Amino acid sequence: MDEENGTTPVITARNLRKMYGPHLALDDVNLDIPPGAVGILGPNGAGKSTLFKCLLGLITTTSGEGTVLGYNIRTEGDKIRSRIGYMPEYDALDPSLSAIDQVRYAGELLGMNPAHATRRAHEVLQYVGLKDQRYRKIETYSTGMKQAAKLACALVHDPDVLICDEPTNGLDQRAREFMLQTLRRTVSEGNRSVLMSSHVMDDVQEVCDRIVMIHKGRIVVQRRIEDLARQIEREIEISVWGGASRMQQELESRGFVVRRLGRVLRVDRADDSTTRKILEAAVAADVQVRQMQEYEPDLEDIFLLIMERLGAEVRGTSDLMTAAHTGVDLDE
Repeated sequence: MDEENGTTPVITARNLRKMYGPHLALDDVNLDIPPGAVGILGPNGAGKSTLFKCLLGLITTTSGEGTVLGYNIRTEGDKIRSRIGYMPEYDALDPSLSAIDQVRYAGELLGMNPAHATRRAHEVLQYVGLKDQRYRKIETYSTGMKQAAKLACALVHDPDVLICDEPTNGLDQRAREFMLQTLRRTVSEGNRSVLMSSHVMDDVQEVCDRIVMIHKGRIVVQRRIEDLARQIEREIEISVWGGASRMQQELESRGFVVRRLGRVLRVDRADDSTTRKILEAAVAADVQVRQMQEYEPDLEDIFLLIMERLGAEVRGTSDLMTAAHTGVDLDE
């Protein structure tokens, strides 16, 4: 039982370890994931994909225990996969098939009889917005349509838990918004739980209310996003008409630590006198304050702060992207 929510966790892990030869991919992972939408975050190589494969029973853990929907991940992988939908990051579609045939085939692989798989294929393709394109071959699909088809394959057997690995990867703004809307609807209307991994923090925050953060194979955070946001020191965001450098220098001379983003400056809100001190600094610097407001930290702020405290050199979400995201080999 999850004490915070009073619910039975859909996923648990106790001292889970996974070794690849001498490499430790997962290190004493302990998890209690309640029903709902959970974002799985971490830098490249942190262990997110390995964790997904362990939970799906696709690879055997080196030691430790875990359950998904009450099933043992070491011995009941088939039962787990019958109750979980998995939308992988990589392209898992057959370009020579139509979407209806691809999704029906996915259902049959999961044990559905052909008639039921066909009926469900029509239903889920409509659900993901591909009703009018379901007879087209996948090789003619755009990236957004392919992502929607992968989601349909993951939903065809009406799973209790949906795992999505980079579901908005490569999508334009319109397709991205539709994907996020569909995932939110899957949780709210479908009574399903969603585990979502993404390098785009805004996307995770759109869908999820909790995060699990992995760093070097270890779980470093598993909390509600709003609880984490409350723990971050509040900042005052200041927009100025020109003279941002003078304003920064004046604030720093008065003991403020300034974070600057172009013409926008942020300083910690120490107490109720902070606003008055900022205005006094503006007068002294002969700078006009355009706007001043308390800044609400978003998920990216939370992520970067945690990574900073862990000593990780992550400057932004661009540091989380691989060549698959950017089309460029960043190691070259």
